[in-house]
Amino acid sequence: MSESMGVRRLPLRRLPKTRWEQQEPSWQGARPALIEGALKRALARPSGNWFVLAASTEIRPGQPFGRMVAGVEVVAWRSRDNVVHAAPGSCPHLGAPLCRGAVRGDRLVCRWHGLSLGPEGFPGWSPFPVHDDGVLVWVRLDAVGGEEPLAAPIVPERPERRTLAAVASMAGRCEPEDVIANRLDPWHGSWFHPYSFVDLRVVEAPEEGVADADDRFVVDVAFKVAGRWGVPVRAEFRCPEPRTIVMRILEGEGAGSVVETHATPLGVDRNGVPHTAVIEATVATSPRPGFGVARRMAPVVRPLMRFAARRLWRDDLAYAERRYALRSAGRWPS
Repeated sequence: MSESMGVRRLPLRRLPKTRWEQQEPSWQGARPALIEGALKRALARPSGNWFVLAASTEIRPGQPFGRMVAGVEVVAWRSRDNVVHAAPGSCPHLGAPLCRGAVRGDRLVCRWHGLSLGPEGFPGWSPFPVHDDGVLVWVRLDAVGGEEPLAAPIVPERPERRTLAAVASMAGRCEPEDVIANRLDPWHGSWFHPYSFVDLRVVEAPEEGVADADDRFVVDVAFKVAGRWGVPVRAEFRCPEPRTIVMRILEGEGAGSVVETHATPLGVDRNGVPHTAVIEATVATSPRPGFGVARRMAPVVRPLMRFAARRLWRDDLAYAERRYALRSAGRWPS
């Protein structure tokens, strides 16, 4: 990578004209044992029983939000002080869906019979610990996680100033480990996503026995903008906990920006197939004057950021679903 990458006056670079099939094959670098080793180490890290529930903006004042998490029905709502609360989504009276109830003041009101429920709980109905980090809302489910509880989730380090955040959510027929395994295979980038990535090269990959501080993948890649023009960066991928993988730009345009991919298990369908939500938070930053304009135009820019994330994950969920299908049939190559 060029030493001048981080100080380019213009971030765009003219990319080499290479047809898709003429790229350098990456399969020899994408060793199954290396990827599985990184996944095994990630899955062994503690989560403290915390799961990402939703984007902070999805839990709006005056409106309950509901989602299944690991087979548990969860409802969340904001009190008048803007604090998020979460609890079982089934009314303790006769089982009504509380996500279809109403929020009045600080309380959740069941539409079936008007039972008013608050953060203090009710017999047979105990709220869950919840954490709102400003971008995402997390819920702690100790009965599901089965680990030693942590007081707060392991939230990845994010840029502190001049940020623009957007969250995209999708779901697929797989388990969280299949989502994480997809991101622990950076070699597929230019081949599987030629519309977004060009000239991707893995310059650092962890081997078995690596220390946590060095357990990362580092890649050089150009994000495609239009035609043969792209933005070159160096980025790293790390797993701070078993259901999260973070891509951080180390050098180049947007250095310090992160993309957090969180895999939240939803439950199994009537056929016993697991479903997992991919909740991806992009927290972008840049010292360029134009970034201030982008922040002021956030209502326009955020949908574009979500579109880009969903476009990638339409492909990557197919990868994750295929991995699950092969694993569950005993046909996974590794």
